[in-house]
Amino acid sequence: MRVVKNIFNLAFISVEIGILLICLANAWVFALTGGRTYTKISKIPPREIALVLGTSPKMRSGMSNPYFTKRMDATALLYHHGKIKQIIVSGEKSKGYNEPAAMKKYLVYQEGVPEDIITEDPKGFNTYKSILRCKDVYKKDNVIIVSQGFHNLRALFFARNNNMNALGFDAQDVNKPESFYRNQAREILARVIAVVYFVLGISPD
Repeated sequence: MRVVKNIFNLAFISVEIGILLICLANAWVFALTGGRTYTKISKIPPREIALVLGTSPKMRSGMSNPYFTKRMDATALLYHHGKIKQIIVSGEKSKGYNEPAAMKKYLVYQEGVPEDIITEDPKGFNTYKSILRCKDVYKKDNVIIVSQGFHNLRALFFARNNNMNALGFDAQDVNKPESFYRNQAREILARVIAVVYFVLGISPD
């Protein structure tokens, strides 16, 4: 009976420590990125370029992905209000699938953005790679990162830790409860992983 009680106590303490670490890691990300995300176009300072983080243009049902279209809307808003001069659309390109091409096509034909200011980055397989390639491959660090707010915090964390002068412009979120809570929960854990990798000096490739 004592053994069972000790196991229960150990499990309880482990859960408490886990919750504490999750809270501390997320608090660190919020503290580091505080004041660097914007939701109003009138408030955000101009930057040379926007880095648009990729997502699938279509849902499994075949319908347009609202996260995708909202990011494109936010990017176009930045351009048409003179906040940016160039755009990098970064995402995954694989056989039969091309996020950057879809983003560029949408911006040009649906949002009226000039084609010649858009650069496709086909190797932005995850958030960290998109940030790192923006700096190391395209030599851009004075950027506005465009994604939904829950995602921008982690992206800015990566950018700040790579000495980039980055801001975040939050695309409108999607208010469907099932996707909202799923994405929020996933990002809470993803921020923890990002902090652990940073502390340990590991590249989250």
